[in-house]
Amino acid sequence: MAPINSGRAGGVTGVRTPHGESTVRLTVSQATVRFLANQYVERDGERTKFFAGCFGIFGHGNVAGLGQALLQNEIDDVEAAGAGSEASGPNRRREPSLKYVLGRNEQAMVHSAVGYARMKDRLQAWAVTASVGPGATNMLTGAALATINRIPVLLLPADTFATRATAPVLQELELPSSGDVTVNDAFKPVSRYFDRVWRPEQLPGALLGAMRVLTDPAETGAATVAIPQDVQAEAFDWPESLFAQRTWHISRPLPERRVIADAAEIIASAKRPLIVAGGGVIYSGATESLARFCERTGIPVGQSQAGKGSLPYDHPQSVGAIGSTGTTAANALAAEADVVIGIGTRYSDFTTASRTAFTGDGVRFVNINVASLDSVKHSGYSVVADARESIDALDELLADYQVDAAYRERVGTLAREWDDIVEQAYSPTAVGTNVATGEEALTQGSVIGLVNETSDPRDVVVCAAGSMPGDLHKLWRTRDSKGYHVEYGYSCMGYEVAGGLGVKMACPDRDVFVMVGDGSYLMMATELVTALQENLKVIVVLVQNHGFASIGSLSESLGSQRFGTNYRYRGDNGRLEGGTLPVDLAANAASLGADVIRATSAAEFTEAIKKAKVAEVTTVIHVETDPMIGAPDSESWWDVPVSEVSTLDSTQQAYDVYAQWKAVQRPYFNPTNPQGEQS
Repeated sequence: MAPINSGRAGGVTGVRTPHGESTVRLTVSQATVRFLANQYVERDGERTKFFAGCFGIFGHGNVAGLGQALLQNEIDDVEAAGAGSEASGPNRRREPSLKYVLGRNEQAMVHSAVGYARMKDRLQAWAVTASVGPGATNMLTGAALATINRIPVLLLPADTFATRATAPVLQELELPSSGDVTVNDAFKPVSRYFDRVWRPEQLPGALLGAMRVLTDPAETGAATVAIPQDVQAEAFDWPESLFAQRTWHISRPLPERRVIADAAEIIASAKRPLIVAGGGVIYSGATESLARFCERTGIPVGQSQAGKGSLPYDHPQSVGAIGSTGTTAANALAAEADVVIGIGTRYSDFTTASRTAFTGDGVRFVNINVASLDSVKHSGYSVVADARESIDALDELLADYQVDAAYRERVGTLAREWDDIVEQAYSPTAVGTNVATGEEALTQGSVIGLVNETSDPRDVVVCAAGSMPGDLHKLWRTRDSKGYHVEYGYSCMGYEVAGGLGVKMACPDRDVFVMVGDGSYLMMATELVTALQENLKVIVVLVQNHGFASIGSLSESLGSQRFGTNYRYRGDNGRLEGGTLPVDLAANAASLGADVIRATSAAEFTEAIKKAKVAEVTTVIHVETDPMIGAPDSESWWDVPVSEVSTLDSTQQAYDVYAQWKAVQRPYFNPTNPQGEQS
């Protein structure tokens, strides 16, 4: 350990490693900040600084460690910029090499980091630091979200004292059976990488290990490096080479020639092929390759939530969303498909309609993914490779292949029929009832339509949980590959505003529309304050439906009668069936610093969007909708178990429907083999 009186200014100390390399004396936190500021990534010859900055909330666990290091870095970098001759001029913006952004909630900071990294196709990320105890564990939900969505974020939670000199310290977990467990051990199952730095010597290995995972397209997710608060402030003599600029190559794994040839052979045998495009298509930058390939072959493309935008909504081969929240076009083709080509998809239960979407006799799967975990799902033929490289290889191998004219025409007919359904849902004359006042109210479909038609093609819609993601998946007409941003891997209520802030930070030249219901808004609206602090404008469409519309609808379909899903007073019978709560969310948003516009009609709502687009500050548009009017039916299913026995007629009826769908569910055990091989 460093002597207690060694707190000198960091710099070259003259100490050398056994190999003769000079060292720099810094605290563990200062070394961490300096290391992160010098990490770069490269893909296709384009080099990018990997960490855009560090979100943080300081407490006693990190204020004197990472807090001090970020402060010192900011002051040193700004002063260095001011000293340079090129720095003169009033308009020069001086930023530190690792920008610090103060958040309002630890979970929200991770969500913002995820939103940013996703918009950057995982080529840039943020670090997030929080204090010991609850500050750290508040990040657990964000860590799970990042890992499930395969989005890189570096988490730096503080930890208890490594020395245990004054144990137990404030907020320390004590277990009678173990002395080395802290609350940060909870990060292990929700992180793709976890390490704890008990000694300064362990820091380089921990940071390099985290970078390996963060920059691996197949392995990426949350990387957590927990640093005890006393270790954060401890000084050490670091080899200068640790802080050299380091470039990490983002790989594009090429498909094996034999494997991609076999995959092409399987596709060539198909009469009714269907592509399922997932987020991997967009992250790979494969949208142009996909458009070229499917346009030439005529193979239709259904899109998962993460893959929506991989084709523009009006592309001839686009049949829109697929699965439980899909279009009737995509789901009809899915039911008939003889070969399903999954590209960059995890095949979640919403994408497969809980394994009821692909029910054709003898249906086979070809799965292209950088992650072997996903490539083997549904017993598919596995192509572990980059999406763009694989599509281009298939395009060459299948140069003579096209679907027949009748199938191509059927694809077009189904797509046009669904577009007509969307047009009806978009109609501003489609109105319902305000459940609080009994007056006329817009439907959620018409709200989506008005935003879609008034926004610009490059604008981004952001959402995460509730009824809105399903409606957006079906109805939103995506015109730009980065114009649709719905977090549906974890479907986390509260992601919306925080994620939207991250999206805006990543793409300041786009307007960002955050679509959020009252349930999710009440979970986490705090980052409206961060948007104000950072002078970033987001447009929040706050849909007030006085409860949990999505779970209310699901509850009703499962025979549970929307129990516990409405925001109401407790009535005389002791149940939550009294009058509607007088919560004014518009006033709440105004109190957080946002401009607020209340809209009750289609004309008012349209005018509000126009005002928000020309505004310079975050604007919240508050609108009442009728939660009882849902989006058009996708003619699909989602497996949520229903009580097998019940005294309620509603539950008994729901179970009968559930049993019928369970009979359709498929295990997909039959292996997909190349032609000429026996299954």
